[in-house]
Amino acid sequence: MQALTALLAGLLFGVGLIVSGMVNPAKVLGFLDLAGKWDPSLALVMAGAIAVGGIAFAVADKRSTTLLGTPMMLPAARNLEPRLMLGSLLFGVGWGLAGFCPGPALVALGAGYAKAVVFVVAMLAGMLVFEWAERGRAGSAPAAEPRAAASE
Repeated sequence: MQALTALLAGLLFGVGLIVSGMVNPAKVLGFLDLAGKWDPSLALVMAGAIAVGGIAFAVADKRSTTLLGTPMMLPAARNLEPRLMLGSLLFGVGWGLAGFCPGPALVALGAGYAKAVVFVVAMLAGMLVFEWAERGRAGSAPAAEPRAAASE
């Protein structure tokens, strides 16, 4: 049941990205082009996603299990650290250069966009470099464990 739910959620996400045009790098780059012909449609997509996500996290925070009965595991870290800010900066630069972020890139890859292949390969390489760097950090603290949500 979990696999089917994950598949349906992923399909819904992918369809939403296609319908909103977010798999088209030109649309994303149009949003980021504040000095040129700015396309504000991505701002509306983001606002909708933030609203839905905010409601979902508010509900999830009050539950101890998911609707499928598995433990509700939410991130425990709530503070802004330099590593998070640097990662966000790198993400934004990559997004601005390529016009893709991970979700739309995977959808575009499935749709056969050649540019998405290059992006996804670079993304996976970056993930591997991160893992390699994390393992090499001397005296690093263990990764933050997700916190369990409040009881139902």
